[in-house]
Amino acid sequence: MTTSKNDEQSPANRPIRLLIASPVRQSPAILALFLHGLLLLHADGIEVAYRFIDDNDDDRSSRLLQQFAHAVGPAAAILQSSAPAEAAESYVRTEHTHQWSESLIWKVASFKNSLISHARDAQYDYLLLVDSDLVLHPDTLHRLVAADRPIVSEIFWTRWQPEAAAQPQVWMRDEYAQWEQQRGEKLTEEEQAQRYAAFINKLRRPGLYEVGGLGALTLINQAAMAGNVHFGPISNLSFWGEDRHFCVRAAALGFPLFVDTHCPAFHIYRQTDQESAEAFLHEHAAPIDQLPPKAQAFAAIAADWSLRPSNPSTASPSSIVLQELPKLTLSMTVRNESKRYLRQVLASHRRYIDEAVIIDDASEDDTAAICLQELEGIPVRLIRNARSKFGNEIELRKQQWTETAAASPDWILCLDADEQFEERFVSEVRSLLTRQDTDMYCFRLYDLWDASHYREDFYWRAHETYRPFLLRYRPDFAYEWQETPQHCGRLPMNIFQLPHQISQLRLKHYGWSNAQDRRVKYERYMRLDPDGQYGWKEQYESILDAQPRLIRWEE
Repeated sequence: MTTSKNDEQSPANRPIRLLIASPVRQSPAILALFLHGLLLLHADGIEVAYRFIDDNDDDRSSRLLQQFAHAVGPAAAILQSSAPAEAAESYVRTEHTHQWSESLIWKVASFKNSLISHARDAQYDYLLLVDSDLVLHPDTLHRLVAADRPIVSEIFWTRWQPEAAAQPQVWMRDEYAQWEQQRGEKLTEEEQAQRYAAFINKLRRPGLYEVGGLGALTLINQAAMAGNVHFGPISNLSFWGEDRHFCVRAAALGFPLFVDTHCPAFHIYRQTDQESAEAFLHEHAAPIDQLPPKAQAFAAIAADWSLRPSNPSTASPSSIVLQELPKLTLSMTVRNESKRYLRQVLASHRRYIDEAVIIDDASEDDTAAICLQELEGIPVRLIRNARSKFGNEIELRKQQWTETAAASPDWILCLDADEQFEERFVSEVRSLLTRQDTDMYCFRLYDLWDASHYREDFYWRAHETYRPFLLRYRPDFAYEWQETPQHCGRLPMNIFQLPHQISQLRLKHYGWSNAQDRRVKYERYMRLDPDGQYGWKEQYESILDAQPRLIRWEE
C-alpha cells in the first residue's frame, strides 16, 4: 500500500505538538536544575517547543534562560515580563515558606493565561504548564499524554514545613481538603484522619486518579484550551491562589481533573532541597554521552555556571556562587535586507548570542520587523535611522560602535547581515569567550559566489587573511578609528594593540552570491569611489567577470 504526501501530513500521522511553558522568577541554581531536567525528557513521537516568560529579578537567571534557548535552538521562545525588574514586587522565599501576595498571584495568573492563549492560537495538541522549581521525571511527557485526559497533572510531594510530612500538590475539594467526602456527609476528626491517610496512601501507588484540585505541573489538551479554561479570578469565590480558580472553572465547564502518579517530579521548595534534586536528576538521567546533542550542550553550559560550592565540605547551600558566562553581543547594521539573507543568518546567530544591537539604516522594507521576529526572546536594541548614513560609512560605523558599547557587552561579535559562521562555531564559540589571555579573535572570510562555492583568484582571496570580528569590550581602552568615508573598517583601527589570536573557524559571506547583488554592489562602488581612492579599482571592475574561478565550500 502506498502512502500519499497528504496522508503523511494527516493529523493521525504527524507528531504530537506539545508546548512546555512557564513563567519564571527563580534563583539561578534551582533554575539550572529545572532546565536541565526539561532537556532529559523522553519525547519520541512528540514535537516539543518551549515558551518562558522571564520575570526574573536576578540577571543571572535571565542569562541562564538564554543559554537554554541557545542549546535548544528555534524551538525555544523567551518573553520578557511587562514590568522592569527594578519595579517588580518582591517574592520572598525562605527555608520555611514562600510569601505570595494577592498582586503576585494574579500577575502569575495573567502570565499563565497568555501561555494558554498562545498554545490555543498556535494549535498545539497539548500545553504543559510547569513551575520552574520542579525537576521532571524523563517519562513525564509520554505518561501524561498516554493518560488521555483533558487536564491531568503529574504528582510531586512537598514538605511545606521542614519537619512536616510530605504532601501532594493535589486535593479533593475546597481549598486543600485531602480526603474523600460526599456532599452533606459529616465526618469526625478521626474519620477525616483515616480518610486523609487513605488518600495519601493511594497516591503513593502508581495509577491515574480523579481529583478535585491540582496545579504546578499540568497538561492541558486542545479541547480544554478551546473550552476556555483559564486562571482568571472567579469574582464570587474567595479561595486563595490562581490554581484553585482554574480548577473550579474547569470542573464547571465539564472538564474533570486527574493526577498521574507513575512518574513523580521532584519539588525544590527550599535551597536545602538542591542536593536531593541533583541526586534525583542523576538517578533518572541517561549517561551524558547517550543524551541528545542539545542535552549534552546544556549540560556543559550548566557546568560552566559552577553550581557547586567552591568547598563542598564546608559551604552551606546558601553560599553557592555562580560564575557567569561572558555576555556575547551581536553588533550589526542592516538596510533593506528582507529579500536577502537576514532571516537565515539571524536564525544561525540566535543559537549563541545573548543580545543584539542592530542599526537599521533607513530601511524601506520590513527589515526591522524581521530582526525582531527572528530574535524573539533575545534582548534586541534596535535603532532606526531616519536617513541612511552608508554614503559616509565612518559615521554609520561609529554610531554602531557607540550604541553597542552602551549595552555594556562583554564580547562584541561584529557581523554584517550577509555573514554567517560555519556550523561548528555554535559549539566552539564559548570556549573562545572564556579565555583570559585573549581580547580579540581573527577569522578568515570566504566570499561565496553561489550557495556552495567561493571565489578564489588574484582579486578575490579575502580568505587568505585573518580579520577581526570578535572583540572583548574594554571600557578603559582608547579606541581610535580610521577616518575615511568608505572602507573605514567595521571596528576601531587600533584594536590590534590588544592581545589577539587567529581562529580556524570560518565565516561565510553571502553578499556576492548572486548576480543581481553583484551588479548592485558594482554600481554602488563605482558611484561612491569611482577612482578606487578608498578601495581597489581593479577589484571593483572584476566583480562582473563572466567566468571567475570557484571552489566548492566544504563544511
